[in-house]
Amino acid sequence: MKIHEYQGKEIFKKYNVPVPNGILVNKKSEAAAAAKKLGTPVVVVKGQIHAGGRGKGGGVKLAKSPTEAEKLAGKIIGMNLVTHQTGPEGKLVKKVLIEEGMEIVKELYVGILVDRQTSQIMIMASEAGGMEIEEVAEKTPEKIIQEQVDPVVGVKPYLARKLAFGLNLEGEVLKKAIPFFINLYDCFVKEDLAMLEINPLIITGDNRLLALDAKIDIDDNAMYRHKDTAEYRDLDEEDPLEVDATNHHLNYVKLDGNIACMVNGAGLAMATMDIIKHSGGEPANFLDVGGGANEEMIENGFRILLSDPNVKAVLVNIFGGILRCDILANGVVAAARKLKIKVPVVIRMEGTNMEQGLQILEESGLNFIVANGMKDAARKVVKAIK
Repeated sequence: MKIHEYQGKEIFKKYNVPVPNGILVNKKSEAAAAAKKLGTPVVVVKGQIHAGGRGKGGGVKLAKSPTEAEKLAGKIIGMNLVTHQTGPEGKLVKKVLIEEGMEIVKELYVGILVDRQTSQIMIMASEAGGMEIEEVAEKTPEKIIQEQVDPVVGVKPYLARKLAFGLNLEGEVLKKAIPFFINLYDCFVKEDLAMLEINPLIITGDNRLLALDAKIDIDDNAMYRHKDTAEYRDLDEEDPLEVDATNHHLNYVKLDGNIACMVNGAGLAMATMDIIKHSGGEPANFLDVGGGANEEMIENGFRILLSDPNVKAVLVNIFGGILRCDILANGVVAAARKLKIKVPVVIRMEGTNMEQGLQILEESGLNFIVANGMKDAARKVVKAIK
């Protein structure tokens, strides 16, 4: 689950990770009062959306007076902010964070994520703060420090010092960096985060170390442990079809293609998308109905798939195990009749009760295209739209 910058900073405060003072504003009329309350000569007006690159897109502006803060807030709230992470469609800004301005001496980068290759948490840090980390990795990879954290030991002072020395910190800032890294790791683990990124982490003129940004992804599988954090979910920032799928216990991710996929199992879903691409088509989504799907879930899956106007055909690729092929077939037939599906539907099924499933499809009187194997299914669905 992605959350906003201001929410990420609220979490940081719980773990004594220092952040600038800021006030969330939902209306233009509230901005001037917020700027006055912060009391700094300069404030920053920051549009709140679930995407990076806001500054380049015009969503982060400096204001030198409360009046200017109100004017800028009026421009940013309601704008369609387009960044490299939103895609060309952009995202609507509904709120801004008014934050105190300060003298920045140096910008750094810090990120924490789960390294799947080592099954450990990895801390990345770089002196090249303020830049996109992908660009730094491509052009100057030597500027990125990577430290694996032993899950039994965690981040101890020696590792925090190693990171601080790697960033060439010294004096008062070096002393402050030790608890900073320890607390940041504590936050990552205790809040069950999947990713944490601060870009930039700044050193101020008065030798403070502050998280000027906060980009956080929380592991969805751990949300049952964090009822308070679950309230941070902003449905306006998520694709409506993905929200609908979540409400029906379906795993759905919208893509840009025109061939919808209904599959049981994440691995099979990935392989299905790959073979569609290999056959010259473009997948429109990732949809995993799971092993325990029933007829109602299959119907909801079809409804969600067909709600995407780009979909020109549907490929159903099921390996019958817990989800038996006859249950799938009944669900597909019921959905086709209820939803009056007008696009081609290609079905490939293997496994438990396959013969019964195929018989149900044949006796339905509906115009399904039955495939023999994944390759045949991919070729037929691509042919059906061409």
